[in-house]
Amino acid sequence: MPQMKAVGLHRYLPVNDPESLIDVTLEKPIPQGRDLLVQVKAVSVNPVDVKVRAPKQKTESSPRVLGWDAAGIVEAVGPDCTLFRPGDEVYYAGSITRPGCNSEFHIVDERIVGTKPRTLDFAQAAALPLTAITAWEGLFERLGISQRKADNEGKSVLIVGAAGGVGSIATQLAADAGLTVIGTASRPETSEWARQHGAAYTISHYEPFTAQLKQHGLTSVDYIFCLNNTDQHWEQMAEAIAPQGKICSIVETAAPVNLKLLKNKSAAFVWELMFTRPMYETEDMIEQHLLLNRVAEKIDAGELRTTLKERLAPINAATLRQVHQMVESGRTIGKIVVEHFD
Repeated sequence: MPQMKAVGLHRYLPVNDPESLIDVTLEKPIPQGRDLLVQVKAVSVNPVDVKVRAPKQKTESSPRVLGWDAAGIVEAVGPDCTLFRPGDEVYYAGSITRPGCNSEFHIVDERIVGTKPRTLDFAQAAALPLTAITAWEGLFERLGISQRKADNEGKSVLIVGAAGGVGSIATQLAADAGLTVIGTASRPETSEWARQHGAAYTISHYEPFTAQLKQHGLTSVDYIFCLNNTDQHWEQMAEAIAPQGKICSIVETAAPVNLKLLKNKSAAFVWELMFTRPMYETEDMIEQHLLLNRVAEKIDAGELRTTLKERLAPINAATLRQVHQMVESGRTIGKIVVEHFD
């Protein structure tokens, strides 16, 4: 069987342990059904990678490969594929229930893959899929925000954690849809990044939200998209949300939140997890293919831009451990991408 390089783990260890991520050699997979075999050119690291790799009492008999953001070239297709063919340039996040993309070749269902933006290189494209899917689903599906600017005149959204990976694309998508975007940030450089990516105003997530919103002429916001520490911000979000407004979070809580705080406002709370569709193979799985293509169109039209902040090379265990440490710090801005296998 043909072999390929990959980065995986056998034990779940602190990232400063050289065994936390290791270079391995695996069999090159063969696509079946609606799967694509993609030659991976660039990958990005997300908080989910760090969470999965985090220390726990568990071992893997065969290497577990992480990675849920990739851009590359279709090498081969399964017999049931209809959307792509060999040679196509693609980008995607993949599924949490399947091996990740930190490998030279990767298997992924074509229904959750998009055509790579023509105007971006592979690293610039690899920065986008997981965060773009999360932001798109959170804003337009979970919160139910219209994509038509005319429908959003006078409406506002508060994005908690606006300078992170998801925040960097969510601010752009929300502004592109005609909303007034308020982003939370904690440092001058993150505030500036958020404004560069679509936030009309920025406020601190370490101070009461409503008092800061009033400084910008807002008594409340119609929507809140929480991308950071739901527990910490819950009471502030409940106070800031408008009557009949909606809150969406992507961050699980350490303890139950008090939903009673939303009752008098008839406000709604919803979750967003971009892995839901591939995890359960929902009937509408192909929506991720469609939205990634729509994002690519907007990128190529100059309406959105990549959130790539830093690129490293090559794709190997040492580099990925370095990036995991950077993501674990909680101080990254935008996205970090790793490109090129040795």
